[in-house]
Amino acid sequence: MPQTTAAAGLPVLLIYNVDSAWAPHERDEVVRETQRLGSSLEERGHPVTLVPIVEANLSAQLEPFRREDHIVFNWCECLPGVSQSEAHVADMLESLDFIFTGADSEALALSQDKPQVKALLATHTIPTPHWAVYENAKADGWECFPAIVKPAYEHCSIGITQGAVVMSKNELQARLSYVQEIYQQPALVEDFIDGREFRASLWGNRSPSLLPIAEMNFSAFPDVRERLCTYDSKFDPASLHYQQIETLLPAPLRQDENRLLYKTAVAAYSILKCRDYGRIDLRLRDGVFYVLDVNPNPDLCADASMAYAAEWAGFSYGALGSLLVALAACRHPLLRHHGTALVQALGKHPDFP
Repeated sequence: MPQTTAAAGLPVLLIYNVDSAWAPHERDEVVRETQRLGSSLEERGHPVTLVPIVEANLSAQLEPFRREDHIVFNWCECLPGVSQSEAHVADMLESLDFIFTGADSEALALSQDKPQVKALLATHTIPTPHWAVYENAKADGWECFPAIVKPAYEHCSIGITQGAVVMSKNELQARLSYVQEIYQQPALVEDFIDGREFRASLWGNRSPSLLPIAEMNFSAFPDVRERLCTYDSKFDPASLHYQQIETLLPAPLRQDENRLLYKTAVAAYSILKCRDYGRIDLRLRDGVFYVLDVNPNPDLCADASMAYAAEWAGFSYGALGSLLVALAACRHPLLRHHGTALVQALGKHPDFP
């Protein structure tokens, strides 16, 4: 896709977090991926400034930049040294009046509270696995197995290992104790949907579009405990799950299944107030798509499912990033006309506010 003059009118501050407590290879990987995104945006015509966030005082690090002149590409997962602070990053950007890509602070805070998300989905009759929250290891009243046990207030599959899937009351109680001790928070227990798993990436606002659906193929794993996306499957290239979970893109689905998945995913996207882009994780059992998770700011690395889905739909990595910048720019009081022009140039026509 060609560069556009509209992109040149949308300067980008690409903010990303780098923590001194990380191992050198972890810091190097984050810098490398950020530079890759920045270069891809520059190739599309955006002036890009990389801003590493190296301390919790985000305001001081953004002080040199005028909010009137930039769109912030929010690549910042947390503030260095501050756990579970993804929503706080957005809150600080809002307090500074910067326009930024992705979900607002309210949506990010909600997404981290898994029980609240599930309750909200249930209120709107969106299928989600049967669940309960436990603050101790007694597991009173739970009789549904296999089950999966997760920390109630984490994301990025933190706490998800093969041991998270339990087959009996004794195993459940042991895993409850483990989660509560290691993560110092209640445990969320769910019916483990032993079915096909899908990642539905969406972009847009009033009329979000669904990108080609990805299926996570677990056929290499005969044991039900292993048929899931663990933390290692996402972050450890040496792990068996990373190597042997096959991504099918586009997912082999019937037309009626595609329609039902789209309806479920868009409803979850809207109910959780995702903005610009998001990813819905679902599993299919007995003709029902169950929402496992709603990710308002999913991984946008070039090797992540959203980038792959966009590429399959004809959008380069740079075009994907440029579209997200353009969607955010439509909220900017001075740059919205550039954003609208760029979205149209990229072939999208959502109903802007």
